Amino acid sequence: MAARLRQTRDTWARFLDAPIFATLAHLLERLPPDRFPGHDELNALAPPTLASGSGAPIRFVPPAPPPREVCAQYEVRIFETGEVQTRPDDWHDLFNALVWLAFPKTKAVLNSHHYREICARRGERSRGTARDVLTLFDEGGVVVALSDSRLAALMRDFRWKELFWTRRADVLRSMRFCVFGHAIYEKALEPYKGVTAKALILEVEPALLEASWARQLPELDTRAAEHFRGTGALASTQGLPPLPVLGVPGWEPANECGEYYEDRTQFRPGRMLSS
Repeated sequence: MAARLRQTRDTWARFLDAPIFATLAHLLERLPPDRFPGHDELNALAPPTLASGSGAPIRFVPPAPPPREVCAQYEVRIFETGEVQTRPDDWHDLFNALVWLAFPKTKAVLNSHHYREICARRGERSRGTARDVLTLFDEGGVVVALSDSRLAALMRDFRWKELFWTRRADVLRSMRFCVFGHAIYEKALEPYKGVTAKALILEVEPALLEASWARQLPELDTRAAEHFRGTGALASTQGLPPLPVLGVPGWEPANECGEYYEDRTQFRPGRMLSS
């Protein structure tokens, strides 16, 4: 147990220093320093306004038997009761809870969509494209805020070295990468080449990128929620371009060298979309 506690404490400290966890840093620093938080401690971090897609107050609760219900029942329970089943001492579920706290509006919109899709397709074997999009972003999404549309074009065209190396200074100045997907956070515990996210690209004013994180995050949450309320947001899984996570400047020490971006197993070329 002592070794487990030391590992957890060291991990919290590593989180606070790692840019990939920056979106959650204000929450991580409020967790118990030497163990996983309990349900009561997670609930204490939730503001009264935190609610599911139906408006039910969110509460983090132990999982009902069996240990994890099927996804459909899980989302329905959140929508109807606000109860987010959270396994104790589980990284995946802890990060999911923290994302609910960091992106409350977006998570509520995704939950509402899940509920409607589940009800509409009850009895069908296929969950459908809409739920595929929802799951891909919920598990593996990154909100990319940028103030230069030319950088967005490079992303959509898979021109990774030009974006992350040739235009590195522009990326650092004019882009922010905010991890949303709780599975991406879990993979970041032991990052490996090939971790790929689904990017929601939001064009913003330069002033927002210069604002404090406390100002940026609520605005990006609002903008992401507005995107997923849109009629075309769930039409295709191709609407969210891929993002090789370890290519983001500063997220991997090895990417301080231009040759890093020549690895085609990680930075795969793709179809040109913007031309």
